[in-house]
Amino acid sequence: MALLRYLSHLQVRIDPKVPVPRWSLSEEGRARLLAAGTRWLAGTTRIVSSSETKATETAAILGAALSIAPETDPGLDEIDRSATGYVPHARHEALADAFFARPEDSAEGWERAAEVAARGMAALHRQLAAHRAGDLLIVGHGGIGTLCWCRIAGLAPDRRHDQPAGGGAVWAARLPALTPLHGWRPLEALAGAA
Repeated sequence: MALLRYLSHLQVRIDPKVPVPRWSLSEEGRARLLAAGTRWLAGTTRIVSSSETKATETAAILGAALSIAPETDPGLDEIDRSATGYVPHARHEALADAFFARPEDSAEGWERAAEVAARGMAALHRQLAAHRAGDLLIVGHGGIGTLCWCRIAGLAPDRRHDQPAGGGAVWAARLPALTPLHGWRPLEALAGAA
């Protein structure tokens, strides 16, 4: 049975002067990705990423290793946080808590969780409709990825279901019915089990 795997990008190079969607992977993030290898992606026939730099870079590294040309879908982009732009870590965590706690409300101008979940699920269904055979890898982000996982798994949006710190985590569902297989697991756990 084919799988949908959702991978959140790995660690990024934080630069308050650069818009968050244009942040690149850090050397640590690249090293983690390369160290994990691609055996865990055996059977993957398509890679689709968000249009944000950190996701397209992740997809490009994996695509080169698997000889797959990655595609992009802006519907998979992370929460629109442009209303606040870069904020220090502690404030970001407080805003993220509010984002998940009140999905119908905006956290200081951030895109609402309910809108992000609907956008993310529409993108997933669009990509599933275009997928023909084999496993599908989606490369995205922790926030939208968690909201999509909650929808697929029948869970209320809750930060308890968020990815582990540092990114580079994977959840999976069986295709074609999007049957939940497992929630977020660190990339290294899957790479070690391959």
